[in-house]
Amino acid sequence: MKIPLSIIKISNYEYWPWWFFYLPMAPYWLYLVFKTRSFTYFTSVNPGIEAGGFYGESKIDILNKINPRFLPKTVFIDKKSDFEKAIHLVTSSYLTFPLIAKPNIGERGTNVAKIETIAQLKNYHLTSPEDYIVQEFIDYPIEFGVLFSRLPNERKGKVSSLTMKEFLTVTGDGKSTIKELIEASTRARFQLEALESKLGENIHASLPANEKLLLEPIGNHCRGTKFINANHLINEKLDDVFSRIAESFEGFYYGRFDMKVASIEDLYRGENIKIMELNGVSSDPGHIYDPNYRLWKAYRDLRWHWKRSAEISIHNQKRGFHPLPFSKVWAIIKKHFM
Repeated sequence: MKIPLSIIKISNYEYWPWWFFYLPMAPYWLYLVFKTRSFTYFTSVNPGIEAGGFYGESKIDILNKINPRFLPKTVFIDKKSDFEKAIHLVTSSYLTFPLIAKPNIGERGTNVAKIETIAQLKNYHLTSPEDYIVQEFIDYPIEFGVLFSRLPNERKGKVSSLTMKEFLTVTGDGKSTIKELIEASTRARFQLEALESKLGENIHASLPANEKLLLEPIGNHCRGTKFINANHLINEKLDDVFSRIAESFEGFYYGRFDMKVASIEDLYRGENIKIMELNGVSSDPGHIYDPNYRLWKAYRDLRWHWKRSAEISIHNQKRGFHPLPFSKVWAIIKKHFM
């Protein structure tokens, strides 16, 4: 008998609504408000990012401040432009299919799509409600979320969370249909409705024994990706690599690099790294969503990261970077959440 998804959601905190998961942290946030003397202290953590990267920041503006050596080919598409101009920008940048398209402003994998053809790109352009970016699809085999921070008075920063991403797949047994394999996987069951729409009639085909089928190429937790705690890989070499990557970004002190790399050896050498996104102060330490992680450890690690961001804010306030007024933060919240 299958366990109802509602029960799984209750018993596994990785599926809890974000507001419910963070609720026990509210008293500690109030303590940090008192310590930093600001309800919006987090907006001064990254002076080089709009609102510190709290929400609503432009992805292309952030990527333009990162060393191009570490970036995939990327172009910004104005939603108001016609498709002919958009496709010209893509082809003139030597981008080839498949591509990744994503909103210039947005989080948690919303409206991120792998684009295989011109027709799909045209449909994305016509249906996208806002400006978006197009990136080359990086086929490096390892994807990480790397949470990095640096105190403004220190030269070297530190990696405090390393999350390996395991994409949603099913493995055939030679007789079950893809839909049956999905229904047999707890993680995949959460994505059944979306996968039925995506796969169409193909979902009723059987999969040969031991053959793996990638169901979702986008590495976001809300799209079924499994987050795996890889903190055992953190060392001084990794701190050095991301300190070098971040040093050219003036005004950046705390955030998560979502990136792909060819191998672990390359990761430590700082080679064959491609950063798809950099998220600011609102970044989670993704390793806490590992299904095998303990809830008390998750709150312990959140506490450390919130304390770290508050320390950075205090340093920056002393340097003249003041938090945004609450009215401006409230305007951001109303614009994107209400």
